[in-house]
Amino acid sequence: MQARIAAAARLARRAPADICLIAVSKTHDAPAIAPLIAGGQRHFGENRVQEAEGKWPALRAQTPGIMLHMIGPLQSNKAEDAVALFDCIHSLDRMSLITALARAMDKAGGGAGRRVPCFLQVNIGDEPQKSGCALAEVTALIAAARLADIPLAGLMGIPPAGIEPAPFFALLDKVAGDHGLDGRSMGMSGDFETAIMLGATHVRVGSALFGARLVD
Repeated sequence: MQARIAAAARLARRAPADICLIAVSKTHDAPAIAPLIAGGQRHFGENRVQEAEGKWPALRAQTPGIMLHMIGPLQSNKAEDAVALFDCIHSLDRMSLITALARAMDKAGGGAGRRVPCFLQVNIGDEPQKSGCALAEVTALIAAARLADIPLAGLMGIPPAGIEPAPFFALLDKVAGDHGLDGRSMGMSGDFETAIMLGATHVRVGSALFGARLVD
């Protein structure tokens, strides 16, 4: 996998080290995750707070340096749990969640709190069934997150299934650049090489590493 990432990066005249591979470990148990950790993988993505709470504390106790990414939709009432557990949140997408995360970050650890970097998730395909803010909301949500002292890592997006993803990746890259954001969390097992060509800094790969997931 790292060889494919490196090849795509070189084609795009980018440094392979600038691409973060997030192994999407949702629905997979500790025995399935352990070989990747043993092989040196350190960034992992989970969709649900409760599932992550059930398996990652023990895995992290065994291996220092694990970085855990929340990549699924996040309910506001789970903000405190997410801030306590995750090192990065990729699914910030609405004003109420900004408020909840800011409160949770201020509360965590006392003093200045714990500031967890967040990607603003954008519904780049304007699909009603998907999470993510509308393109028209991006500017206001970025401003609100910055005002709330939430560190913005960049933008996250998932293109519509079944059609060419490149235009959607290019759009997310442009919007991120227009707002002075460095990160682009985009690209999954079937399209991460295209995403890297178009500016991805974080790719979220599950089935290409673990095989088909058992449940969603």
